[in-house]
Amino acid sequence: MEKTGFLQSIADNALFVAEFIGIVVLIILVSYGMEKWAAKRNNSSERVLTTRKVAVIGTFSAIAAILMVFELPVPFAPMFYKIDFSEIPALIGTFALGPVAGVLIEFCKIVLKILLKPTSTAFVGELANFAVGCSFLLPASACYLARRKKSGAIAGVLLGTACMTVFGTLFNAVYLLPKFAQMYGMPLEAIIEMGTKINPSINSITTLVILCVAPLNLLKGSVVSLVTMLVYKKLSPIIKA
Repeated sequence: MEKTGFLQSIADNALFVAEFIGIVVLIILVSYGMEKWAAKRNNSSERVLTTRKVAVIGTFSAIAAILMVFELPVPFAPMFYKIDFSEIPALIGTFALGPVAGVLIEFCKIVLKILLKPTSTAFVGELANFAVGCSFLLPASACYLARRKKSGAIAGVLLGTACMTVFGTLFNAVYLLPKFAQMYGMPLEAIIEMGTKINPSINSITTLVILCVAPLNLLKGSVVSLVTMLVYKKLSPIIKA
């Protein structure tokens, strides 16, 4: 019986890893399509990836991984929900080098972070960070690609924050929390109870994500947007040099 459970656990993890890889590939393809569309629109022949871009991606991925290690708890959510600001270098890289670079920074950041600090969420937290982070980067990049001015960047971070808040909330409710419960072999009710202890108004998955996940992503998006807008203009010439 124990052997059967062990084999089932391996199968479940293999399926989850396959799902993770599938999501990564899909998002990279979307970012590649966005960049090719922008190049065609602007009559640009610049390659999606160059040696310079790869070097910057590597540097920014390392910075993002370090920022991701320093996760901070938030008082309005259970302990497994923490906030980090690793999207700052990813967003700067996205604005400077394009959406493909931003997505690759997000992915490489996850790999480096796992090497620095092993997962404590059976990789569910890492998938959440990647997918929700990209839901911020891609809309922001789309606005900036359409209008490469300060107004385009401002519109981009506002849209990106809104998309991350909505997508992160729905993704947690529909996929991440059920997957987290499955991987740890615990009922969803136990996760809901963790939220209830912090906020008595939390009594379901819906109230959990609305009262915990949505404000967390809104806070993160706001801070990342503000810092990026303050430093991007100064860093952009150095990155593109």
